[in-house]
Amino acid sequence: MDKSWLQRWEDRYRDPQFAFGKEPNDFLCQQLPQLAPGRILLPADGEGRNGVYAAGLGWQVYSFDISSEGQKKALQLAAEKQVVIDFQVGEFSALSYAPASFDAMALIYAHFPAAIRAELHRQLAAALRPGGHLILEAFSKNHLQYVDRNPRVGGPRELPMLFSAEELRQEFPDFEFLRLSEEILTLREGIYHDGEGAVLRLLARKN
Repeated sequence: MDKSWLQRWEDRYRDPQFAFGKEPNDFLCQQLPQLAPGRILLPADGEGRNGVYAAGLGWQVYSFDISSEGQKKALQLAAEKQVVIDFQVGEFSALSYAPASFDAMALIYAHFPAAIRAELHRQLAAALRPGGHLILEAFSKNHLQYVDRNPRVGGPRELPMLFSAEELRQEFPDFEFLRLSEEILTLREGIYHDGEGAVLRLLARKN
């Protein structure tokens, strides 16, 4: 892992203020209550806002992130909300999640470095059982014009780290896409997602 990439997130999450707020992502709130609670994996769960929300719905939550500072705040938030989450620190390849062991996975603004993204998505998909659901929201390749106009909306400025619908279909080939849409949203998620941006929203079921 690039040490500067890790340091970026450690520095961001070290701030006492929650970078993306304490409230869960809106798309996750729309989709997750429609599924029967089970085991859910939340990669790149940051400060835990989405994992804590899922735990409140009765899911067994397994979150991970590269940032130990994020883990501290995630566990703090879980204590505030009186729920339990299993939050590990590290890269996915170094963690011991069994294949086909999760009923759902939520990738919420999980923008991994372009050099590792396709392989990491393949590995993450293998952790879902057949019939398991993937919920994803991320910035699309059309987002650059929005972040150029308003840096407060956040998101990567490198085009390869942004998503297209075709890339998602290629990187999750063993899934039935139940919903895939590109939308222009006004985000109000803490201090780093504040403004209008272009996002992709995906709900898919593993074959």
